[in-house]
Amino acid sequence: MGKPLVAVFSGAGMSTDSGIPDYRGPQGLWRREPDAEKLVTYEYYMADPEIRRRSWLMRAEIGALGARPNAAHLAVAELERGGTPVRVVTQNVDGLHQLAGMPERKVFELHGTARAVVCTACHVRSGMDEALARVAAGEPDPACLACGGILKAATVMFGERLDPVVLGQAMAVAKGCQVFVAVGSTLQVQPAASLAGMASEAGARLIIVNAEETPYDALADEVIREPIGTALPALLTRIAADTH
Repeated sequence: MGKPLVAVFSGAGMSTDSGIPDYRGPQGLWRREPDAEKLVTYEYYMADPEIRRRSWLMRAEIGALGARPNAAHLAVAELERGGTPVRVVTQNVDGLHQLAGMPERKVFELHGTARAVVCTACHVRSGMDEALARVAAGEPDPACLACGGILKAATVMFGERLDPVVLGQAMAVAKGCQVFVAVGSTLQVQPAASLAGMASEAGARLIIVNAEETPYDALADEVIREPIGTALPALLTRIAADTH
């Protein structure tokens, strides 16, 4: 019999050790600055140049492009390199799973990526670093160089639909895995959060690693409240041993 497929579903808590702020947690950006939500809401972003200017400044300040993978990201990539079939489904847009060594094709980014920008008019994609360099050089709201349209991060903003292809792939992973590890996610944002329930229903062993309670704790085979940077590597080492 082949090794069991392990799905790792990661949320914002996975990347806080890399210096990327959590939006929804107790110290999250939304709680500290409720108005910040407008900066990533499609309708406000498209309608108001001032919101766009503030949004570009926020991207530069958060500095996600300079973030490095932490112990948790590295442990996931190491599990995959060790021969265990791993698929990552992530709510994060920071690209840290890939930087840690997970193959691109095994990472499904439900909310897109902050490492690229896309034109809302002609849909041409380019690098976020290039757009931020233009902001730093004095363009507060850089327009598309191809058509002059409004540029945005290649992320799914509030008010936008998830990519149905990526969501479909994530659902297939949830239904097909034998172990589903939800890590650093409040499991409150739908439809992404429902993947945990889907995996459990399909017979997967559901493990939740999160500091706060989640709506899916009662379904879980195991709930771990320890810090992710140490708890996840220890858990994945245990999973690797179980599957050999």
